[in-house]
Amino acid sequence: MGSHAALAPFCSQDPVITAPQQDRLFRFGAVVKQALADSGQTVALIARSGTDLSRFGVRYSHAGLSLQANPAAPWAIRQLYYACDEQQPRLFDQGMSGFVLGGSNPDLGFVSLVFLPLEKAEPLERAALNNAQALQLLGATYSANAYPFSAAYQNCNQWVAELLATAWGQPTAVAEPRTAAQRWLLEAGYTPTVFEAGNPVTMWVSALVPLLHRNDHPAEDLAAWRYRVSTPRAIESFVQANLVGARRVELCHTPRQVVVRQGWVPLPDDCTAGPNDTVLPLD
Repeated sequence: MGSHAALAPFCSQDPVITAPQQDRLFRFGAVVKQALADSGQTVALIARSGTDLSRFGVRYSHAGLSLQANPAAPWAIRQLYYACDEQQPRLFDQGMSGFVLGGSNPDLGFVSLVFLPLEKAEPLERAALNNAQALQLLGATYSANAYPFSAAYQNCNQWVAELLATAWGQPTAVAEPRTAAQRWLLEAGYTPTVFEAGNPVTMWVSALVPLLHRNDHPAEDLAAWRYRVSTPRAIESFVQANLVGARRVELCHTPRQVVVRQGWVPLPDDCTAGPNDTVLPLD
């Protein structure tokens, strides 16, 4: 079996989306951009629901930085992605429409925005827009379940976490910038998301799946059948716990409506609105 075929489960083409679904997703993306514009800020942590991790109680799988001054387009998302054709990770600027189209379910999707206090937003924006600084944190080898305190691999959310560390507490001129960023995160109390594999068979099977690896994880975690991984939830929890004044906006869509919620209380899984949520029709 060729290497491209072996990666097929992770690099398969996006599901077919109908014209009405695409139209609704474009309009959902426009609502997200309006929320960014209304924030009065110029950078936001952004996450979308994508890979279905609901069996682990995890809604968001992919994070990036939405930047008003992104040279690709206003509010385009700077992010790490895995380039299937090249079989290596890359940094990529993606417009909002493409970002929301990347979700796995065109009829139900979620986006989270986190806005930071100015004294933290400004250095993060500078670091994200500095190509050399952003690229020096790009790992050479991708792993979807990369261990956050090892430089052996990296996933998309780990790049965001390491950029936060570099922007907020780590000098840029260091010999091992990723290792230094991870040390800062560890000392600052960054807590990865724990994925319980449940049994040794699951752990063994994961070792055979492309883009999942085990050799970077601590032996005690493997013995307990668990992985600790950077996720959008881990990043948002770290920000919420450490930055006074950080605020969150969560948006979701169904075929009929968009729901917008202010605050850290998550929206329900079926995207129904609460009494203080904003509802915008899509049908």
